Amino acid sequence: MWNTGDPARAFLDAEPQLIERSAARGSWTAADGRLPAVFLSHGAPPLFDNAEWIESLAAWADSIPTPSGVLIVSAHWESAPIALSSPDAGTGLVYDFGGFDPFYYSMQYSTPDASWLSSLVQGMLPRGESVAASTNRGLDHGAWVPLKVMYPAADVPVIQMSIPTHDPQRLMQIGRSLRELRDHGVLVIGSGFATHGLPFLTADNFLTGAIPGWSSDFDAWSAELLDTGDVDSLADYSKAPGMPHAHPTVEHFSPMFVTLGAADDPEAGVRTTVEGFMWGLSRRSFQVA
Repeated sequence: MWNTGDPARAFLDAEPQLIERSAARGSWTAADGRLPAVFLSHGAPPLFDNAEWIESLAAWADSIPTPSGVLIVSAHWESAPIALSSPDAGTGLVYDFGGFDPFYYSMQYSTPDASWLSSLVQGMLPRGESVAASTNRGLDHGAWVPLKVMYPAADVPVIQMSIPTHDPQRLMQIGRSLRELRDHGVLVIGSGFATHGLPFLTADNFLTGAIPGWSSDFDAWSAELLDTGDVDSLADYSKAPGMPHAHPTVEHFSPMFVTLGAADDPEAGVRTTVEGFMWGLSRRSFQVA
């Protein structure tokens, strides 16, 4: 069991200030123009124990007007056809992790009604994409863990969308269809992890933060392609250095293509917002205009 002895202490210490900072942000208006689309490496409960990572996410949120809503595609919901989470106020959370301190299973994130956002999303998805809307599913940890840091007052409506495929081109098409959400002040988020080779981590990675070669190699490869906007090469990630160790399954890389599809120009390059590693895994995160 991963237990620091004082679970989520970094978050609990920062929470009052995080809420103050959130309240001080301006809310999005049409005069702000399109919000960016973002890809974030979301972390699991240990994010709440990492003060530096918490500050990075909070500073990122400070740089963006408070959105009118959030549409988030998390690595932890693979379902076809596309499904949308419950839009109800106070929808429940999915504690889809194991081996952590019981405290994490008591954390809450009670967001407002998001019915309007659910309807907006349904109306924008490409023709031929079936949608299972208004399910009873809540937000999984790929959604509520980072959002609890970025928008700690839980005052922003949130809809989660499932990943219906791992085909990069189809995911980018879905992202393109959602691009207009940004004109409505909706923050489009792909939530995954830049490298996610959990089966290949060793005690050295967990205890000392040693970075495996496969993780650093894949991270450097993806960073260069993201900076130069080489989306076609990114989509051919099975040939990337560090594979298949960096992503033995690809669900944590796939949300990136929804984000890139939602960009004004996917080939324009990205603005990196978070770098570094945790347990040897890359936390690389970015936003696109």
